[in-house]
Amino acid sequence: MLVRGVVAAVLLAFAVPALAQDKAVPYWASIASGEAMTRTGPGKNYPGVWLYKRRDLPVRVLKRYENWRMIEDPDGTKGWMLVSLLSDRRTAIVKPGGPREIRAKANSASPVRYRAEQGVVGQIEHCKDGWCHVAIGKREGYIRTADIWGVSYGEVVD
Repeated sequence: MLVRGVVAAVLLAFAVPALAQDKAVPYWASIASGEAMTRTGPGKNYPGVWLYKRRDLPVRVLKRYENWRMIEDPDGTKGWMLVSLLSDRRTAIVKPGGPREIRAKANSASPVRYRAEQGVVGQIEHCKDGWCHVAIGKREGYIRTADIWGVSYGEVVD
């Protein structure tokens, strides 16, 4: 009986990542590795296009093929990446333009806690009604979804 329980636990441990990889496209992900290569096609035999050296960079997964995903980065560049180089962790990057306000609460009347420059990446905690609660390093607060890339218009993130 104990053996069955151990086997079931091991199978469940492998099933959870597999489910996360079978999401309907398009969906948001982030780069899990400090170095991640995109290729022209879904396989290591295809030429490398771009080497990302920015862990947690948000990407949009557009297509799936076996254990490869076609991704789009914040600049609109597309390529195929091995799924093991991606994470389900939701992150966002501050869009180009001036510094964006990070507020204490999810409304424009709330005090500004700090400002984030374009290109700053933060982890999305949750989003609702046009605002996302983000953690940038040891700081946190609310930013308008219009000011970041990594969440779809009107999307609710729990």
